[in-house]
Amino acid sequence: MKRKVSVFFYGSFINLDVLKEVDLVPGGYRVARLLGWDIRIAPLATLEPKDSAAVYGIVVDCAHEELERLYAQDWVGAYLPEAVLVDTDGAFLPALTYIKWDYEPGPAARDYVERIAGPAEKLGFPHWYVDHIRSFI
Repeated sequence: MKRKVSVFFYGSFINLDVLKEVDLVPGGYRVARLLGWDIRIAPLATLEPKDSAAVYGIVVDCAHEELERLYAQDWVGAYLPEAVLVDTDGAFLPALTYIKWDYEPGPAARDYVERIAGPAEKLGFPHWYVDHIRSFI
């Protein structure tokens, strides 16, 4: 059995169809919130520390091989793993998340933002948060 780790996805990887494109089909997921961080989409999603903010996403258990395949895609670029503590409906869970610290800022593509906003709505993220995601268009 391959070892799996809990991973917090917050960008286009909350879209299960995007995960399927690289044969990553999670057995399940949990909706989670990460306090003290904010999402930025410019042009891809990443996280920035911000005390008064929160980011919504999903926690998925993944094998390291799956994560390597996911983050090796040409369009993804250099994201680095970071340990975080997410809130899953009142229970805190340690997880990895991936952050792009060095990036060339640019405008976000409408279709990319919608690959995040659409699933965010279906997952029941707060309306204000979905609006925040769409504000990057």
